[in-house]
Amino acid sequence: MPKILRVLFWIAVSLLGALALATTALHRGEQINALWLVVAAVATYAVGYRFYSSFISAKVLALDPLRATPAERLDNGRDFVPTNKWVVFGHHFAAIAGPGPLVGPVLAAQFGYLPGTLWIIAGAVLGGCVQDFVILLFSVRRDGKSLTEMAKSEIGRVGGVVAYVAVLSIIVILLGATALIVVNALKSSPWGTFTIAMTMPIAVLMGFYLRRIRPGKVLETSVLGFVLVLAAIFGGQWVSETPSWAATFTLTAPTLAILIIVYGFAASSLPVWLLLAPRDYLSTFVKLGTISLLAVGIVALRPSLNMPPLTRFADGSGPVFAGTIFPFAFITIACGAVSGFHSLISSGTTPKLIRREPETRLVGYGGMIAESMVAIMAMIAASVLQPGVYFAVNSPAGIVGQAPEVAATTISSWGFPVTAAQMASLAHAVGEQTLYNRTGGAPAFAVGMAQIFSNTLGGHAVMALWYHFAIMFEALFILTIIDAGTRVGRFMLQDALGHIWKPLGRTSWYPSILFTSAVIVAAWGNFLWQGIKDPLGGINSLWPLFGICNQLLATVALCVATAIIVKMGRLRYVLVTLVPLCWLVAVTFTASWHKVLDPNPRIGFLAHARQLAATGANPRLIFNDRLDAAVTGVLVVMVAMILIESGFECMRVISGQKSAVTKEAPFVMTSLAMEEQA
Repeated sequence: MPKILRVLFWIAVSLLGALALATTALHRGEQINALWLVVAAVATYAVGYRFYSSFISAKVLALDPLRATPAERLDNGRDFVPTNKWVVFGHHFAAIAGPGPLVGPVLAAQFGYLPGTLWIIAGAVLGGCVQDFVILLFSVRRDGKSLTEMAKSEIGRVGGVVAYVAVLSIIVILLGATALIVVNALKSSPWGTFTIAMTMPIAVLMGFYLRRIRPGKVLETSVLGFVLVLAAIFGGQWVSETPSWAATFTLTAPTLAILIIVYGFAASSLPVWLLLAPRDYLSTFVKLGTISLLAVGIVALRPSLNMPPLTRFADGSGPVFAGTIFPFAFITIACGAVSGFHSLISSGTTPKLIRREPETRLVGYGGMIAESMVAIMAMIAASVLQPGVYFAVNSPAGIVGQAPEVAATTISSWGFPVTAAQMASLAHAVGEQTLYNRTGGAPAFAVGMAQIFSNTLGGHAVMALWYHFAIMFEALFILTIIDAGTRVGRFMLQDALGHIWKPLGRTSWYPSILFTSAVIVAAWGNFLWQGIKDPLGGINSLWPLFGICNQLLATVALCVATAIIVKMGRLRYVLVTLVPLCWLVAVTFTASWHKVLDPNPRIGFLAHARQLAATGANPRLIFNDRLDAAVTGVLVVMVAMILIESGFECMRVISGQKSAVTKEAPFVMTSLAMEEQA
């Protein structure tokens, strides 16, 4: 394309994005079309990828296509394997795409669609994508080292140890909160429970088929898995309509919690090829296919957003979770804009697969753009619902009341009309017994997605199928994180225990595998159990804790990245990571203060503990609140220690007291460039 046409094209894209953003932000009165949000996001992401990521590639990171990556230099056919960039992109997206971009925007929609949408777009382009990109490249240049190893080598020993403890603690809390979402989505839902339960034997069958029966037949395995998943969805409908089977698969929250804990232990202990790999492979197809279908549905239907841009709950009195837009909208959105969990993947398996340095831009920056687009679609799915329906689904019984009529009256009094008959009709349409008090965001997303799909593909008659397909889609997202997160936590624990007794550090020694898996699962299982026993639905306390932990982890990652940029001698470009780092520090430290010390019992852990103690509540609930407060406080102190040590390290380099030297692996010329030219 001639240069003048390229210039005109990008000017047009920029103007279109600016128009869409302005329309989204300034539109008042009549309902806005969801397509404006899609256009605003796509145009902004395109400009950000084309120009901002190019600037970072050339000026900040100086990507070198001639430098051999660890995948090439250390190729062992197992952990380090040079892999096609699109395959790596798919692996990376499957690994980072957890519950955050689906659930966070749905919960944040209680403020209205505007705050969350603007933060998802801006936060991803300027923060989340940057973090994923730079951490991936820095790990590639250090032979695939983990985030904690980079913190130790680039910041200092104390920072490395503190980062290790903080990261492991944060992983535990993240897994507990994400498991709670699955429980809240599947409780009292025989259709959903049966469908998700069937994906596990399907995954095992796929593993045996690909390894023992038809080795290497990936296409056959994919077709088999797809057909069986569809059969599980239709089978779930038959189960829900058959009284005896429906009773078997209608499970309470405690029962589901125990089953998920057992599943987490099995996924961490069994061989990767038997359950983890085929489940992740299966979920990748479902994720990509469903996201594509949802995008097509939104573009084809062009639904209007029924949620206003700002609701009355911007004052912090929201029923879904308490707290004002700042800082709680930002920690609630979490992964849709910036995700600390991604830094573990960007410094985990992904850097060991990268063939050439320039590919880190597509995988790191581009992968986060894809996840952020999922968050935009989740915001649309929540906002197309009538606000009364949205709050009926997401509000806990402790806020709106247990009886349908009472809940409907309470929500209508807020200015969002809804009736018990309307909710009963909607529940019947999606094949559920009730949709009240389904906290956690997943059911609301599924209802919104089912409405979009049923209006474009199949009509109202198949709304129940689309709803349970959406529930399965979300559960697969979440279970993938539980699979991978539990195993990552187990590896980290084994690494630490190996310094105490060497056999415990051997990842191939089965007693060590079983012991460390049990410890990690018990740790996050405690937070899960705390959530299901919470009379406010668990999400009110656990999701803000999840968001704080996730963003604290991103703070650590950006802190490490900032220190490396300074030591690379590129101080003039340090604002690329320093600005999002400062923003996250402001958000997470403010949110942590509120969650620990706020006098409002719906916000502050300690205030809620005092309220429970005054009413003679179960001592276990009081202990849980105090534990949450202690965990939050300790994590903030540890992250502050990392920030301080990193700051001193940077000042020593800037002042000349210490030479600007990084711990990169020595340069080795790649042979892949010559192979491609040949």
